[in-house]
Amino acid sequence: MLRKVTEILNCFSVEFPEPTLQQIARQTGLPPSTCQRLVQNMVREGFLDRDGDRYRIGLRLVQWAAPGTFGLDVVRLIRPILQELRDRTGETACLYMRDGAFRTVVAVAETRHVVMRPFLVGQVMPIHAGAPGKIFLAFDPEARQAIEDTELTRYTPATPDTWEKLDAQVSSARAAGFYAAFGERNSDVGSISAPVFNHAGRLAAVLGVGFPTQRVGPDDVGRLGPAVADAAREASAALGHTEKILPS
Repeated sequence: MLRKVTEILNCFSVEFPEPTLQQIARQTGLPPSTCQRLVQNMVREGFLDRDGDRYRIGLRLVQWAAPGTFGLDVVRLIRPILQELRDRTGETACLYMRDGAFRTVVAVAETRHVVMRPFLVGQVMPIHAGAPGKIFLAFDPEARQAIEDTELTRYTPATPDTWEKLDAQVSSARAAGFYAAFGERNSDVGSISAPVFNHAGRLAAVLGVGFPTQRVGPDDVGRLGPAVADAAREASAALGHTEKILPS
């Protein structure tokens, strides 16, 4: 019996989240009457939900699975990718997560250069200044909502201090898939960042490199930008993200 229930649950995936009873019976190979009885029992127990002639994973299973998601150590999965990015670019690689109108460094692979600017785990910065924030604003709708009632503090002459400037930068980040910023938070610090998506296609974090502007400038973006974007795609894959086109 448990094997048959497992076969039914295996019919549900991110690509095909709502199969019909006929599709479930065809994929499992179970007799139609047996499949119908089991599916009805699973709906009654909350394992599945029914919407017309289609079924989806039920709330009860989602509730059981939720504690397991808290054990997913994003930092542990992505740390090797940060180290590889640091080795490939020679610059400090960082992973950021958003908390309201701020971004926090949650992992660092530090450059081996003697000349460096420190990026520390736990360091908190505003999301409107610097490349990581542009990625949060470009790919996380809630990020813009979080700063709508805040002041766009100007830290340096390069900091975007109007919504028009910020929106233009965000649009550029969304179109390119990565963003480079120079001297927006500190005049001698630059960064290049790209988005990391989770299995559901939502923004999970932002990955990037930070550097002193005396060593890295705009002419280096063509070399470093694609490296950061590649690392972000690898990190997304580690979190279960796929770029497959889902059926309509």
